[in-house]
Amino acid sequence: TIARSGTKNFTKYLQEKGDKSDIKLIGQFGVGFYSAFLVANKVEVYTKTHDSDEFVWYSTANKEYTIDKVVSSTLNRGSRIVLHMKDDAKEYLEETTLKDIINKHSQYVDYDIELMTVSEVEEEIDDEDNEHDDEDNEHDDEDNENDKPVIEDVSDNDDKASIKKVIIKKVKQFEHLNKQKPIWYRDKSTISNEEYKDFYKSITKDYDDEIAHLHFNVEGNIEFSSIIYLPNRAPFDMFSSGKNKEKSNVKLYVKKVFIMDNCEKLIPEWLSFIKGVVDCKDIPLNVSRELLQQNKTLAKINSQLVKKSIEMMMLLAENKPDDYKTFYESFNKNIKLGLHEDEKNRIKLSKLLRYNSLKHRDNMISLDDYIKEMKEGQDSIYFIGGESIQSVEN
Repeated sequence: TIARSGTKNFTKYLQEKGDKSDIKLIGQFGVGFYSAFLVANKVEVYTKTHDSDEFVWYSTANKEYTIDKVVSSTLNRGSRIVLHMKDDAKEYLEETTLKDIINKHSQYVDYDIELMTVSEVEEEIDDEDNEHDDEDNEHDDEDNENDKPVIEDVSDNDDKASIKKVIIKKVKQFEHLNKQKPIWYRDKSTISNEEYKDFYKSITKDYDDEIAHLHFNVEGNIEFSSIIYLPNRAPFDMFSSGKNKEKSNVKLYVKKVFIMDNCEKLIPEWLSFIKGVVDCKDIPLNVSRELLQQNKTLAKINSQLVKKSIEMMMLLAENKPDDYKTFYESFNKNIKLGLHEDEKNRIKLSKLLRYNSLKHRDNMISLDDYIKEMKEGQDSIYFIGGESIQSVEN
């Protein structure tokens, strides 16, 4: 629950005034801020403008908070949040854990996220110990050497060149983590096929290229952007019902922030092979996973995803029949399952089915193609089902 404050009225005032420059930032801080107490016993927020005193707000989540003036100011301007971590949350101080979380949930947010990292580098320095040893030896022998003739070996290289020593030095620096930008928000005309392929591999970890993709935006009652893909081959566990099997391969984002990739309501089971992303602005960021599954917006997204997935398969069948044949060999069972489960789209899906016929034993054709080849006067179609052409012939 967002506490009642002047934020809503202030936002309304800005809208009426026509000032929308920073309106999306207003009221966003508090929504996620208190999650800090999931990992911290105490939270401090230091803040100041460029020409004011610095103050610190701190609380231990005991229904009270304190605001103090900071005597020795450390900020030029802006804010700094300090979390005093709980003992059982120390894993969130590890570099690899932080990188994994940011990569998963915040890869595509608009604002740069930088992490202070520590790396070890080798550095060459003059070996001072050797130099001092040389100097000491020179002083010790100086008296003895005064009376002896000096013999010099003249060469291009300096024999007294300092000896280098390699040391390991720890270097702290900020690493920019969210460099990848969301291509689903870009204009389709600016995106190359290579970029679509790279994005497919980045979200699926598939080493094969996709066989087709569709990039689209939906506007109206709901607004969302999406890129969906048809894979080249079926996963080995497509029809298994194991506990660890992902129910969906379409990742749900809200305003570029990753929410979940196992949302059952997002896409029906028969289309579970579809990969891609959906980014919707109409779902609140602070909604729980349980409520999200019942969200009415998801039902509308589901309807659009099914419609666009069928459209993508039809385009593939029309424009690239050889690629569709490859796709159909892997996923024909899913399409047939869709015929049983999706009454609304049954006629469209039937157009995607392929059959062998007496004339086409080696390649499969659609019912429409069969009808086009029917002899004049033929008024019936006889069909028989079986495991294979051989078993049907027998």
